[in-house]
Amino acid sequence: MAKAVSVRELIQKNNKTMSVSKVSGKVIPVLLFGAALISILTTVGIVFTLIYETTLFFKAVSFIDFFTSKELRPLSPVEPKFSILPLLVGTLMSSLIAMLVAIPIGLTTAIFLSEYASESTRRVLKPLIEVLAGIPTIVYGFFAFTFVTPLLREFIPALQATNVLSPGIVMGIMIIPMVASLSEDAMNSVPNAMREGALAMGSTKLEVTFRVVIPAAISGIVASFVLGISRAIGETMIVTIASGSSKNLTFDITQSMQTMTAYIVEVTSGDAAAGTTAYYSLYAVAMTLFVFTLLMNLLARYISRKYREVY
Repeated sequence: MAKAVSVRELIQKNNKTMSVSKVSGKVIPVLLFGAALISILTTVGIVFTLIYETTLFFKAVSFIDFFTSKELRPLSPVEPKFSILPLLVGTLMSSLIAMLVAIPIGLTTAIFLSEYASESTRRVLKPLIEVLAGIPTIVYGFFAFTFVTPLLREFIPALQATNVLSPGIVMGIMIIPMVASLSEDAMNSVPNAMREGALAMGSTKLEVTFRVVIPAAISGIVASFVLGISRAIGETMIVTIASGSSKNLTFDITQSMQTMTAYIVEVTSGDAAAGTTAYYSLYAVAMTLFVFTLLMNLLARYISRKYREVY
């Protein structure tokens, strides 16, 4: 026989439950706000550090010379020179090569997965492609240096042992999953009714893809390109290992170049004593890199919002 429960016991139990709910309702929002505040404060701290240390650098080096001079000799004992242009050219050249590889391959992969592949094929291929994103970048760097560069030298004898071509190609391979995944998500968001309507009017599968689906998903596709460029600009280990440390201003992709991230690694490795102008130069380069990636991300958000189609 079930034990009888008095009304008073039920009221007391209900009051305890309500009090616990009230406490959790007050504590959980505070914890969530604290978690959000930590990320904001971390970003503010990073920006403040970059600005402060960059200001110390520009007290010793002219702002105009830093952005217009062509010579970079930070560790020269006689007359050190500081210029962002050789690093900027090396970064942009490697990023351009990477996107020339990633955009066509990534976009065609996304088109196949979204418009042509069966559901079973998609379930198999998409995880395999995304495995590329999980490979450590240092592995990509050694792959570029020990395999891609020797292979390219069979066809381009003038290619130096360290160059900007092979790391650019390998960075493009690394970015393919980002471009393919984001582009496929954008194309999958296009309603099937638009595809069926175009097919009903006599369009072929290819015409539907290029005249209906891609124009409708253009905001997400372009945003994936911009985010891919931002990822290439900020890449460190691949270019550090395979592109060399030459600080000459050149546009020859067979030559050794140094990117902004590789320069930061070089300076922080101990070659420059703390407190010297060469040491503070890494903050000026890091600030320039930060501004570049910030602008890339803002551009991606702007394109995504401006050209986004709502269905």
